[in-house]
Amino acid sequence: MFWADKIAADAVGYQVVNDSKTPSGRVHVGSLRGVVIHDVIYRALKHAGKPVKFLYGVDDYDALDTVPKYLDQEKFSPYLGFPLCNVPSPGDNASDYAKYFIGEFFEVFEYLGIKPETYFLRDLYRSGKLNSYIDTFLKNAHLVREAYKEVSKADRPSNWYSFQVICENCGKIATTVTTDYNGSEVFYTCKPDATDYVKGCGHSGWVSPFNGNGKLPWKVEWVAKWDVLGVTIEMAGKDHSQKGGSRDVANAISRKVLQKQPPFHSPYEFILVNGTKMSSSKGVGSSAEEIAALLPPELLRFLMLRTQPRTVINFAPNYETTTRLFRDYDTLINKYSKSPELTEELMPLFYAQLGDEVKTFQPFDFSTLISLLQVPRLNIQDEVVQRSPQPLNEYDQQIINQRIAAAQLWLQDYADEEEKLVLYLEQVPDKANDFNAEQVAYLQKLMENLQNIPNWEAEELQTIIFSTTKELGIQQPIAFKALYLSFLNKERGPKAGGLLSYLEKSFVISRLQDIVALNAGKEKLEV
Repeated sequence: MFWADKIAADAVGYQVVNDSKTPSGRVHVGSLRGVVIHDVIYRALKHAGKPVKFLYGVDDYDALDTVPKYLDQEKFSPYLGFPLCNVPSPGDNASDYAKYFIGEFFEVFEYLGIKPETYFLRDLYRSGKLNSYIDTFLKNAHLVREAYKEVSKADRPSNWYSFQVICENCGKIATTVTTDYNGSEVFYTCKPDATDYVKGCGHSGWVSPFNGNGKLPWKVEWVAKWDVLGVTIEMAGKDHSQKGGSRDVANAISRKVLQKQPPFHSPYEFILVNGTKMSSSKGVGSSAEEIAALLPPELLRFLMLRTQPRTVINFAPNYETTTRLFRDYDTLINKYSKSPELTEELMPLFYAQLGDEVKTFQPFDFSTLISLLQVPRLNIQDEVVQRSPQPLNEYDQQIINQRIAAAQLWLQDYADEEEKLVLYLEQVPDKANDFNAEQVAYLQKLMENLQNIPNWEAEELQTIIFSTTKELGIQQPIAFKALYLSFLNKERGPKAGGLLSYLEKSFVISRLQDIVALNAGKEKLEV
């Protein structure tokens, strides 16, 4: 059984699925994993006929702890330590920093067909909905301290209270420490040495902790959110889910202070970029918005779903990773087209859809599109029609157009020079004039064999290219190097049969003749 369907099968009663994000900068594609996981749990529950609601929270009372490198450091550094909702917006299309960056992320939600009910922490605090929880946690500060110590070995002083005031003097929330509570007000100090990234102003005084004057530390805040929103299911990333980590602390606080069981939880792994964990505030990793512009929505959902949640996804939008993603998706589409039964293997395909059904189409290889787009004077639409085994219907054409746009964007924004295909059509490449005798003999024999080929198609060409190496007993890497240099001036390239199939037969024969003549005088091999 698919993992989300197992969660749905085990769920009893009304379910509230919750996820949240701190909008500290451009939200990277790694953050989408949790969003898609929770969305799929929500869909699985609906699919199973269970009553369910999906919530998504914006943790906009968290402090700005780093100014991302792509923002004006001088403009935003004065706001370090401020609640994100109190930091100015980087653009004109939002009222503040938090809404600016979460707005970008919510656009990706819409693109992916994800439609949770959204809420902002500022509203929960300012409306007073969390007042009773603030009071409870302050009155039971000793129990909160016990939970921290028992679970994470964090020994809080006896005058530590789980509340951060927004300093009345300087506006920072990251630098305040609460040391007393009299039932209606807390005593706090804005400490100069509270954090290592910004200094507090030194102000101290008594203030009401209610109605948005501050926030609970997020492990305690997590517990308050679960209860006030009625959350029954909330997964968490590996970093929060380790033994003695954030989730364990929150679970202990829920049981010890509120005497309630925490929501169902299972950890999920990170998405890495070339082995590095992504970070919104540090600007590490491709943004969700950028990857959504590259990948069709079903492919982006599939990226998150083709591996188990507890398995790391190492993603970078390079040639190998991107083309493999399309290839894996097309494999499942072909399997479903032949046998439309939703086996466990096909469930990632089902949940990758924007709707409740898998709409099949005639896949066209994405790597071939990338190559075709780089062939001069080639009509891409005509070429696709010619290469497709069956006539294209309207939906097939829609998918083709989508993939052509994705391939064009990939070539423009992500392909490095080695991955770009530059065909030398007007002149012989300069690196094709220094082949050894073995390579010249291979090109000569290949030219002869190609003249007799009945169908100028990629698979037949690939067969001839390989069989000629065996015919001469030449090592394939040596032969292929000569072939790629003859047309690309590079030692590597796309599948050689596909490459030649993009070109006219007469041109290929003529080019090989020219190169053999150019290298004339080399000692001939006996064949």
